[in-house]
Amino acid sequence: MLLIGNGRLLSLVPENPYREDGAVAIDGDLIVATGSTAELKQRYPEAEWLDARGMVIMPGMTNTHMHLYSTFARGMALKDAPPANFLEILQRFWWRLDKALTLEDVYYSALLPLIDCLKSGTTTILDHHASPHAVRGSLEMIARAALETGVRTCLAYEVSDRDGEAVMRQGIEENVEAIAKYRGREGILSATFGLHASFTLSDATLAACREAAGEVGSGFHIHVAEGIQDVEDALEREGKRVVERLYDHGILGPDTIAAHCVHVTEREIAILKDTGTLVVHNPESNMGNAVGCAPVGDMLAAGVTVGLGTDGYTSDMFESLKTANVLRKLVSGDTNAGWSEVPAMAFDNNRRILARFFPHPVGRLEAGAYADVILVDYQAPTPLSGDNWFGHLLFGFNAGLVDTTIVGGRVLMRGGQLRHLDEAAIAAKARELAARVWERF
Repeated sequence: MLLIGNGRLLSLVPENPYREDGAVAIDGDLIVATGSTAELKQRYPEAEWLDARGMVIMPGMTNTHMHLYSTFARGMALKDAPPANFLEILQRFWWRLDKALTLEDVYYSALLPLIDCLKSGTTTILDHHASPHAVRGSLEMIARAALETGVRTCLAYEVSDRDGEAVMRQGIEENVEAIAKYRGREGILSATFGLHASFTLSDATLAACREAAGEVGSGFHIHVAEGIQDVEDALEREGKRVVERLYDHGILGPDTIAAHCVHVTEREIAILKDTGTLVVHNPESNMGNAVGCAPVGDMLAAGVTVGLGTDGYTSDMFESLKTANVLRKLVSGDTNAGWSEVPAMAFDNNRRILARFFPHPVGRLEAGAYADVILVDYQAPTPLSGDNWFGHLLFGFNAGLVDTTIVGGRVLMRGGQLRHLDEAAIAAKARELAARVWERF
């Protein structure tokens, strides 16, 4: 048993989100109690003691749409003219990168951002993977990296028609095997059924994926109306918009994640709400790709569960909080926007989304939840309370302040130092592999 105390406890439990002196008791990979340091020391006198030394004790951050495979894109130059729109970004950059990946590349390109997750206090991610020339075994490579780093990870392979039927079928098989092996089990791994996007999926492929996912009881993780090209394709194919097409093909539902949803109408928002489909907002990615901004306010007001992810742009969810907040203000023209929507996405709705994929709760420090805990060395310059904690997170917290990261009761980083990984050696190997990927790109 592990007892973390002598800190300021930001539990994020709505009834009592903050206490000035707090502690968390952990048995195995679950939290068994929270309370004052004195109370829990008395209750668990034999527990191993971890002194928070006045730091903020809070749940690990979570990311509900991530692309680990994007790592080797960092610093890479294009070999032809710069892309002029989102479709050209995919065609000239991402779809060339993913084709250049081997299984070894997949493994190392997962290790580095997972290490970044630990260092920035992100303890759970939902990943979305593609490596068309190394499909079979790719999710096992990511699973291996997740187990070695210790980051809680939900796996998915994005099925698409863009590389031919054989690769499409391999993607289906990869998803089915991962779901059968990991979904609903104890431990840090889970899985769901990945799809790329409506515009790269034929009717026949959607039907094949729906049938395969039905056999293993899974929903989907799919990009939805990220760029306007997705909408134009759906209208040309069937005279329907993207959400309408996916609804008619049985893809939406309470276990399906619709990432992005930038170009959706009021009718489509109603479909997302009525089907219980989960949406993930990715503000930095949408800005970087110049595709627009999802109507987050409208979706939340309609009752859609909208979470927060990064689409691979970063592993740092504190950074994503700040971006989501200022983007809400910019697009709405309302200086008060963001104060309720952003914490709802990052903390309430990410927790609800992740509950679909893991058997125990994440995102709060309470009995029965996973023991995914971070200590943040934040010295508040103003009073910190249960009423203003989000203002402190937004304007005071950053990844560099994360001192300790614990996942499933395992102390993986302490004092800003990883306890179980040689980051320098991993990065050196990754640089060697990335250079070869760039040659093949």
